[in-house]
Amino acid sequence: MRAAGFAGGRGVRLGTMPSPTAAAEHIQDLGAYVSASPSSFHAVREAARRLDEAGFTALDELLPWDGGSGSFYIIRDGALIAWVVPEGAGPTTGFNILGAHTDSPSFKLKPKATTGAFGWLQAGVEVYGGPLLNSWLDRELQLAGRLVMLDGTEHLTATGPLLRFPQLAIHLDRAVNDGLTLDKQRHMNPVWGLGAAADFDLLEVLASHVPGASVDTARIGGYDVVIADTQAPAVFGVNGEFFASGRLDNLSATHAGLAALIASVSPAEGGTGAGAPIAVLAAFDHEEIGSNSRSGACGPILEDVLVRISDGLGATVSQRRQALAASFCVSADAGHAVHPNYAERHDPANQPVLNGGPLLKINANQRYATDAPGAALWARLCEAAGVPYQEFVSNNVMPCGSTIGPLTATRLGIRTVDVGVPLLSMHSARELCGVEDPHRLAVVTELFFRTAA
Repeated sequence: MRAAGFAGGRGVRLGTMPSPTAAAEHIQDLGAYVSASPSSFHAVREAARRLDEAGFTALDELLPWDGGSGSFYIIRDGALIAWVVPEGAGPTTGFNILGAHTDSPSFKLKPKATTGAFGWLQAGVEVYGGPLLNSWLDRELQLAGRLVMLDGTEHLTATGPLLRFPQLAIHLDRAVNDGLTLDKQRHMNPVWGLGAAADFDLLEVLASHVPGASVDTARIGGYDVVIADTQAPAVFGVNGEFFASGRLDNLSATHAGLAALIASVSPAEGGTGAGAPIAVLAAFDHEEIGSNSRSGACGPILEDVLVRISDGLGATVSQRRQALAASFCVSADAGHAVHPNYAERHDPANQPVLNGGPLLKINANQRYATDAPGAALWARLCEAAGVPYQEFVSNNVMPCGSTIGPLTATRLGIRTVDVGVPLLSMHSARELCGVEDPHRLAVVTELFFRTAA
């Protein structure tokens, strides 16, 4: 479903330098992309739709691929890899990769999902990743994901507003404002109707929201369905400087990479010339739960694609290794802006702000993959693009999370730098960024796609 006020979805021209108009267009398009992407499966299908419109060719992993130049993509479950092979690319041409992820912290539907008590219909859900539980209370939510039939056919579904995690009234918990404690099993069971659970089937509701198909619930063999917020993205603030939306971690980076890759092949932008690297967008699934899956960064999906591209260019095993040695990965994932009410939780010297530019994320223990060469590359790209950037490092007593960056560097030996859009309310049902930073990330990414690292 599309959010009111966020029309678009056909992509926007990035331009060679950031401007207020371009940033406004980009944030509107990001809102449209998020609204069309309530699950990782929807995110890659919407990306594929946009790539199709831009002239990319979808490839099937089960079939042989022809070598040579062109623009292509594959989808594997909730992940997408898209790439552009420039004219003149050879067996040792390096890859410039923008790595991101399509999933967000949420709740996933359990087997025997239709539950309830005391006349309420409820849904059995399992916590997915590390959501801020309280941010999901008292919101109109939807179920979204894929239904897989016994014959292997897949259908996407998204219900629109259906569920709610109702909060207990203060009259029944007078101490709630002194500290809210939510039990993931007892308290996080959303309501979706009234009646006896034995008389209803949540799968029938999901099946009824599959567009353009009649789905027999008796033939559903499995499903991957998550909860997503339905509130429309919004620009606000005294000067319209803020952007609030669900799933900015990490659809903000996935969308930036998508916009940059499409722009990199646009005739209006000059396309990719001789000597250019092979530009790759790697949008993985399952980052929020450790990336250990066939469509996650710990799995073989990126390596599979890079090997097949090199094979198509006639590379030997040794030449393929040369190509990887000439490659660079920009791992783009959301990071933390300084919180004005909790400044003591941040490093006292490095305190990024919204609209101060994308982050260069650094960690001494390699929770981020940035090193000195990576930092220098990022600084060089930002300078050339006319984009400011900010350094992020954690407070020593606040261990940071991690990204796909160290995983990619370890698995493939590719030089990697970690960057991202600064946020407040990370892992909330509704996160907050500045309106300028996502566009700036896209502008730098487009330059990265065109430039041999």
